[in-house]
Amino acid sequence: MTNLVVLIPVALLLGVAGVGAFLWSLQSGQYEDLDGAAERILSDADEPVPPPRGRR
Repeated sequence: MTNLVVLIPVALLLGVAGVGAFLWSLQSGQYEDLDGAAERILSDADEPVPPPRGRR
């Protein structure tokens, strides 16, 4: 029974953190362009990929 005193608040905290992360991803635009990546992989553009910023 004493385990439930610890496990229930931990489970609630993890649930709230998950909902918070989901809401943050909605606000930051993570789901704006769902078709872009699917179409990008099918394109035959032979353009070189630019290097990541901060690295040479």
